[in-house]
Amino acid sequence: MAPSKLEISLENGHHKTLNTLIGSWKGQTKTWFEPGDPVDVSPMTGTIKPLFDGRFILHQYKGIIQGNEFEGIAIYGYQIKTESFQCAWMDTFHMDTGIMLSEGKNKGNFFDVLGSYQAAPDNPESWGWRTKIEFTGKDQVKITAFNISPGGEETKATETVYSRTE
Repeated sequence: MAPSKLEISLENGHHKTLNTLIGSWKGQTKTWFEPGDPVDVSPMTGTIKPLFDGRFILHQYKGIIQGNEFEGIAIYGYQIKTESFQCAWMDTFHMDTGIMLSEGKNKGNFFDVLGSYQAAPDNPESWGWRTKIEFTGKDQVKITAFNISPGGEETKATETVYSRTE
């Protein structure tokens, strides 16, 4: 019997690449609320585990922002049928009580997805949020997120630089 598309992807496709992130990570996160210098630079730890035989990966992380602890999770995946990366993200700082869903086609970057959120209850305009993951070394990864204003201006919001600890 011929291997399934998932088996092929786990062997040498996008699922294999996602699964290379499995492990424990430590680094720092920079946060910006406005363009310019970051308002916060703090330590960050994370673990990435496989879900459902490698179909998805779960990123659990903890950090500090402006002296306050926070934690979050993101589930990353690759949808073979639509050839799209996907992410479900929530945390105790940025997302309040929401779950952001993001999706994006492979643009030559490893992982690049776009979601949206409402900035405030009295502001009905949606803002975009782009998340990009890239390998910066053998055991190093950078996760960068960008805010996108309703007018389309993109500015860096967070940047986590991780090194693998195991």
